[in-house]
Amino acid sequence: MMDTSSPLGRLPAGGTVGEQVDVPDVFDPRIHAAGIPHDRFRALRDHAPVARQAEPEILGWPAGPGFWAVTRHADVVRVLKDSRTYSSSLGATQIRDPDPADLPFIRRMMLNQDPPEHGRLRRLVSRAFTPGRIERFAATARERARGLIGEAVATGGEVDLVQAVTDDYALLNLTDLLGIPASDRGLLHAWTERVIAYQDPDEPPVLDTEGRPVNPRSPAMLAEMFAYAQELAAYKRAHPADDVMTSLATSELADAELEMFFFLLTVAGNDTVRSAAPGGLLALAEHPGEQARLWDGKVSMETAVDELLRVHPPVLSFRRTAARDTVLAGQAIAAGDKVVVFHASANHDERAFAAPHRLDLGRSPNPHVSFGDGPHVCLGAHFARLQLRVLYEEARGACGGVELAGPPRRLVSNFINGIKSLPVRLKEPTARPV
Repeated sequence: MMDTSSPLGRLPAGGTVGEQVDVPDVFDPRIHAAGIPHDRFRALRDHAPVARQAEPEILGWPAGPGFWAVTRHADVVRVLKDSRTYSSSLGATQIRDPDPADLPFIRRMMLNQDPPEHGRLRRLVSRAFTPGRIERFAATARERARGLIGEAVATGGEVDLVQAVTDDYALLNLTDLLGIPASDRGLLHAWTERVIAYQDPDEPPVLDTEGRPVNPRSPAMLAEMFAYAQELAAYKRAHPADDVMTSLATSELADAELEMFFFLLTVAGNDTVRSAAPGGLLALAEHPGEQARLWDGKVSMETAVDELLRVHPPVLSFRRTAARDTVLAGQAIAAGDKVVVFHASANHDERAFAAPHRLDLGRSPNPHVSFGDGPHVCLGAHFARLQLRVLYEEARGACGGVELAGPPRRLVSNFINGIKSLPVRLKEPTARPV
């Protein structure tokens, strides 16, 4: 049965002129808290690949003008690659519109820029990721994964992998990469939660004097993080080290650009792995046959990592704004309209993937869009894959398998595919073929 418990009603579908279909809602963040709404996405891909979605007031956040939801793989890739038509700068990259007064501030971030400005900043930052630094980082990440998983296995029973392993793994890796004292990881966690969990009831919003939620990406909400970034940069200039913040602090970046990069690396660099790691382990626990193939060395870890990213993308959606009138999948889109791509839907599109709802750790090719595509493809994709590969390898070496001990608790969000709790049993190690 198709899940249409909260449809928007009878609306014109994109792709077939005059066709009328029930268009299910994929905006409400509470829907995604129950898992990826595959039935809804399938309905949209089949009947309304570019579908109009309403933006009602939800969880205290004000109503918006609505947007176009793009759900087929080919159309998602087209939008992400065509920055001239689908701009990251005009309205930034979150579904809800920012305060117009905040837009110039938000556009300082590379994520919210279009070429050629975006390319200049991307080139500057990419210089910080040297081969030697990558090699050192990989060794440190492996040692960390081995220690965290070893401690979890030593409990001898059930454990919440998010609390015991994956949160600290992502946060400590980030502090190592940036050159931040490990003792400050609590600050990074708090700042990340404020930004990515703002729709979740467990992270109550900060309210203004009129009782309205304050955008977590506004200047006022980021002031503490930016002050820390400037203090850290000053320290790195006086005491340079082999880390990314030293490279950024001594680069051509202006102060405002450095602050925004610190924000981007802190939030995106942390939450990509923090969401993907438990998501991948959850998928393995739900598919014991595929888990056994991986544990027995019958599939490569490289293809396994990409397949786990495909079925559990860390980011659910990203927004663009039409820079000019255009047509996408037969649907007319006006200049200024919001266009939102849904990565989780594209990754399960039957037109791009054979048996997309089957976990196949040997799947190749695997053109998932979990790290985006086009000019904004994730700058840290290589580092994320590295961390996930190391974590899964160490889990395979330390235990005989991962079994669910209870249902996961998911983040209430239409942006981040987060897992807040993952209770599991780590099985005793068993001898495996050499």
